[in-house]
Amino acid sequence: MRTYRNQPSGTVPRARQLRRDATDAERALWLALRENFPTARFRRQVPIGPYFADFLSFREKLVIEVDGGQHDQQAEYDAARTRFIEAQGYRVIRFWNSDVLPDPEYVVDAISLSLKGEGRSDEVAGG
Repeated sequence: MRTYRNQPSGTVPRARQLRRDATDAERALWLALRENFPTARFRRQVPIGPYFADFLSFREKLVIEVDGGQHDQQAEYDAARTRFIEAQGYRVIRFWNSDVLPDPEYVVDAISLSLKGEGRSDEVAGG
């Protein structure tokens, strides 16, 4: 089991809060990940340094982010966050909320390709 010993104070309660306050798209994707990729063992709202990954598979070294409209205004922050997470050895893929809710099969297919090594890092699906 992964521990959070080296994380800043308040990390675990913040992760729990983020899980409780998940968006509809995050909830839908969580169900899809559990149904379609049980061996990848995804976790939700996992602290990585000063950031939280929406979904992370330690086994696959893959981070999946689900972005809402606010991410249009914080592109620099998201780019720095992605660079940090990639520097920790993870691949990052992104989807818009508006992709996850109407077409979860498309998102599952894109994740499947990424798990096979065919997806590119930090892609925003449908964008």
